[in-house]
Amino acid sequence: MKKLNKIVSFLTLGVMLLSCGQKNESTYENNELSVDKRVENLLSKMTLEEKIGQMNQYNGFWNVTGPSPIQGDAAKKYKDLRKGYVGSMLNVRGVDEVRAIQKIAVEETRLGIPLIIGFDVIHGYETMSPIPLAEAASWDLEAIKKSAEMAALEASSVGINWTFAPMVDISRDARWGRVMEGAGEDTYLGSKIAIARVKGFQGDDLSKHNTIVACAKHFAGYGFAESGRDYNTVDVGTSTLNNVIFPPFQASIEAGVRTFMNSFNELNGVPATGNKFLQRTVLKEKWGFDGFVVSDWGSISEMISHGHAKDNKDAANIAVNAGSDMDMESYAYVDHLATLVSEGKVDAKLIDDAARRILKVKFELGLFEDPYKYCDNKREQEVLGSKPVLDAALDMAVKSIVLLKNEKNILPLKKQGQKIAVIGALANDKTSPLGSWRIAAKDSTAVSVLEGLSEYEGNNVVYAKGADVSLGTPDFITEVKINETDKSEFDAAKKAAKNADVVVMVLGEHGFQSGEGRSRTEIGLPGVQQELLEEVYKVNKNIVLVLNNGRPLTLGWADAHIPSILECWQLGTQSGHAIAKVLYGDYNPSGKLPMSFPRHVGQLPLYYNYKNTGRPTLPGKDVVFWSHYQDEKNEALYPFGHGLSYTRFTYENLKVELQGNEVSVKIDVKNVGDVHGKEVVQLYLRDMVASVTRPVRELKGFEMIELETGEEKTIQFRLTAKELGFYNNEGSFVVEPGMFKVFLGGSSKTVIETSFEIKE
Repeated sequence: MKKLNKIVSFLTLGVMLLSCGQKNESTYENNELSVDKRVENLLSKMTLEEKIGQMNQYNGFWNVTGPSPIQGDAAKKYKDLRKGYVGSMLNVRGVDEVRAIQKIAVEETRLGIPLIIGFDVIHGYETMSPIPLAEAASWDLEAIKKSAEMAALEASSVGINWTFAPMVDISRDARWGRVMEGAGEDTYLGSKIAIARVKGFQGDDLSKHNTIVACAKHFAGYGFAESGRDYNTVDVGTSTLNNVIFPPFQASIEAGVRTFMNSFNELNGVPATGNKFLQRTVLKEKWGFDGFVVSDWGSISEMISHGHAKDNKDAANIAVNAGSDMDMESYAYVDHLATLVSEGKVDAKLIDDAARRILKVKFELGLFEDPYKYCDNKREQEVLGSKPVLDAALDMAVKSIVLLKNEKNILPLKKQGQKIAVIGALANDKTSPLGSWRIAAKDSTAVSVLEGLSEYEGNNVVYAKGADVSLGTPDFITEVKINETDKSEFDAAKKAAKNADVVVMVLGEHGFQSGEGRSRTEIGLPGVQQELLEEVYKVNKNIVLVLNNGRPLTLGWADAHIPSILECWQLGTQSGHAIAKVLYGDYNPSGKLPMSFPRHVGQLPLYYNYKNTGRPTLPGKDVVFWSHYQDEKNEALYPFGHGLSYTRFTYENLKVELQGNEVSVKIDVKNVGDVHGKEVVQLYLRDMVASVTRPVRELKGFEMIELETGEEKTIQFRLTAKELGFYNNEGSFVVEPGMFKVFLGGSSKTVIETSFEIKE
């Protein structure tokens, strides 16, 4: 027996020695195991402090390739990084910088857990695509997806693997500067665009070196800030929350988004960062989201200012219990969570849950296989500003332009024999068109309108600035100083206009007049531009108004007087090329508005899918007792979905057929104009009687079609329960029997309609 035991012991020892030379099948380093098993194995090896470290995100704090910091805030961050107490960093960019900081995390910490590197890649990295609101105006989901792909391509080439986009907040108030960052006022369109952008950023495999993690933000209600004032209180009802605000976030999850960002605002009296209902009850439990939630910048600490937390320790307690997994630049988690666990105020299981979620995304990115996979200097040089990226930016830009008005046959411009006066400081600006979120873009790299027009050599183009829009050099963190008084170059502009066949006036907002923290109470043309427009009109009425802006503007005077108005937003790097193509007819504009343009700022918030109210119409001559203004119309100047073309389309033969639980809707669309064109066919629905009142119409389908002159197509839509139903006030999705109206056409104001009934 003793001899047998010796043999067994010898064999056991041999197996153990043999296994020492092989990868342990239970280790997190074994990429043949599932991600979940690798995460659990790694968690089992981590101390409480290391888990909390994964929940800590720091902003870039020193030149990583230079000497290490030895004192102050930077020194604390550096010390935490070397101890493994940092899970993510943001605003570190460039291959050399990312490699150096990743090297510390991977090679100098106990477990070598790589960092996830975040950056605001909102509408491009170095090559700028149009601002997201402009992209939404294209209604072209494939182009929007491609734009996000190109942004991910550039960002990933410089070491970044996580973007804080897309912003999927629905907003109905053009005063709010961050409307430029979203998809506008409509939930259906916003949800479709959210899916396109998430898939564009993340691709079909996060472990590929050219994809980055997307982040759906801001959860939730941020776009409903009172008075359109950024960071302000939000107060909405259950129906609005479920039917308007939530769906784009749900769509993002369906598209596979791996991270969420909570919002600065409070909801129902509780800051979103500490809102358990939003983050745990809805997002993680009801919707089953298994990615992680990052706070917005400093928003955990900001709960102190909200009056919801007494200090940073209290804020950390509230936030982690509510479901905020990662702390962006509040220092609350890294400084206080371990103590809170030891005091029994925070369950250690919540720390495990948050760290688990963060580690899972890192494994999905493939960072444990190759933490330096995004750090290839050759790829950085090949990708930034490459032809595929520039081509995609140009394609997106031309598709984002909306023709608001076109009379007197001024547009498209003739390519020969015209004298064209180009007026406006923005016409010769190579920085403003880059937009607001363009942190990595170099100044003066956009193609200006003047440069774009100069490529067409058949006309005599004369430029006159007329007036500056802004003073000094605007930047991302300070208020833009607007020229309110200097009209010294008005006369030169009028002289140029007087002798021209056509005047192209490029007016609007500077790129830094919209975006975060940039709310406005007056949303007309800033400074002296409106006066410049009126003065030029006195000497030449053949004006094409080209608008550069990040939000809907009030354009009442222009609509009444100017024959042609082209909404060109801030179109990014290829701005001038795109605008010139549309002005000269090399691209027939096909964009449609994603937000309504008000007649007056006093109408805001304004949106097409309003409720009818109990007194919707005039009850009799001069009677005041109905829902209206005394001094302005109710409706928008340019409604949601509006956008003209250089050709014309007709809609005929609207037919509806019930097919089981679905509704088939068909209509014939014909190009009856003189040129080839694209049209966005839009379907709107109204539930006539419901347990929770429904809007007068809601977008429930759209399709972009191309038609040659004289060509006709039959377009078919299928309405399922998803389109026919809504969330009731108990939070249940229901499809109620009754009468429905369906509207088809080229904007939300279409009058082509029919009806159908859903039986019990």
